[in-house]
Amino acid sequence: MKKSNIIMLIAALLPLGLFLFPLWRITLEAPQYPTPLAMNIHINDFSDVHPHDIKNINLMNHYVGMKYIPEAIPEFKIFPIGIIVTSILGLLIAFKGNYKWFLGWFMLMVVLSAAGLYDFYLWEHDYGHNLDPKAIMKFTNPDGTVMGFQPPLFGSKDILNFKAHSYPRLGAFFLGLGIAASLFAYFIGKKNGKKT
Repeated sequence: MKKSNIIMLIAALLPLGLFLFPLWRITLEAPQYPTPLAMNIHINDFSDVHPHDIKNINLMNHYVGMKYIPEAIPEFKIFPIGIIVTSILGLLIAFKGNYKWFLGWFMLMVVLSAAGLYDFYLWEHDYGHNLDPKAIMKFTNPDGTVMGFQPPLFGSKDILNFKAHSYPRLGAFFLGLGIAASLFAYFIGKKNGKKT
């Protein structure tokens, strides 16, 4: 097996790390919480970072009219299937395809990852802006519009007396490394192709 195909084989397997490690984490820091509240987002689940974090986030968010963080969302059924299918496709390409197919898999994974991030942004936007008008507490911006509580897609943001952080976790790095490895496999294959 050619070196480029071996690298492509590894690239196709790396995204499966999403089944072992969290994809993303959102953390909320505030003076009233000595231990920050945080939740991990997995490919098929939400989970507490510390015991009862999601329950406490839901209780706190209820006062400003935010929806409860659900136990499941439709994406939790779609994303695992997508990762399995693309990994199998990547393995088939590694065994049967040439370096040009590696570039196709790379582009497919970039497009799907970008679509996943956009979907995450839409979920966060709905979560932070689609507030219950009957909420106990109402906050407005200086211009009089209703204040949103959307956490950042990436990075940190002040929301009232909270500092919200949103960053990728180990699962996302496995995915990113797999995507990068497929591009590397393409260039190695292309270089060897020119030699022959």
